[in-house]
Amino acid sequence: MLNRRTLIAAALAAGVMAPAAAQAQGWKEKYPELTFAAIPTENPSVTTDRYSKLADYLSRELGVKVNFRIANDYAAIIEGQRAGNIQIAYYGPASYARALMTGVETEAITRARRNNGSTGYTSVLLVRADSPYRTLEDLKGKTLALVDPNSTSGNNAPRFFLDKKGVKTDSYFGKVFFAGSHENAVLALTQGTADVAANAWYADTDTHVTRMAEKGMLKDAAGKPLTPDDFRVVFRTDLLPGDPYAVLASLPAELKQAIKQAMLDMPKKDPAGFRALSDGKDIEFVPTEAREYDGVIEMLKFNDRARRTG
Repeated sequence: MLNRRTLIAAALAAGVMAPAAAQAQGWKEKYPELTFAAIPTENPSVTTDRYSKLADYLSRELGVKVNFRIANDYAAIIEGQRAGNIQIAYYGPASYARALMTGVETEAITRARRNNGSTGYTSVLLVRADSPYRTLEDLKGKTLALVDPNSTSGNNAPRFFLDKKGVKTDSYFGKVFFAGSHENAVLALTQGTADVAANAWYADTDTHVTRMAEKGMLKDAAGKPLTPDDFRVVFRTDLLPGDPYAVLASLPAELKQAIKQAMLDMPKKDPAGFRALSDGKDIEFVPTEAREYDGVIEMLKFNDRARRTG
């Protein structure tokens, strides 16, 4: 039953809620649409299938249209955020670190925790199991497929950790080339255009090799299907921080918080969409921030100095 006390309480509640509602309406007027873009770790159709579901979920949660865009390469994410054209970005650790190092005002907000409990991953050098290569020494003079200059596991981490073992990547291998994506690096190995490939290794049951095998994408040059057992790891780096989702620092604080909270809530609110991001290998999003990538920045600075001194 309505009485004077309940009417006063309702009025007070409305007064508290009104500013928040006004702020939300304010950013929606300025940002009636948002762009979310992801680095091209896989082929375009797989990437679109994964991340368009996240864009659709964010559209529902935020109340504005979130458009998904696949970047042509890792650098396109950096430059898109620099120009203010990409409000939400899925980076690799090194591309995010490079963005910070080159003055892009972007804030890491979340990263995934996998079903093994880790929020990070390693970089590995893979060879075919039927090859004679079992150690780094066996790979001297061979052809190495990297991923992208701004890839963490596909370029920067292997260079950094190989250097610690006295291996200078560009002079140690007979040929080094960038395949463009993690999948393409694996395909270079399966097709015989590379002897060894750098790649991300999230867990023994979650790699680009296992994901490609599940989709029937692993075949040798003759078309014979391959399995994860047809590959061997010959080198592994230390643990790296996981891939961050980041937002432009210039976005209204209310919008940034809304994006972050929506992502943290996604496993419960949209479990099917969340599972699609990792083929069910991730269990949640956790908060993250720029300082957790300080070690990656130092890794890039080391690689930059090494490249300049040749």
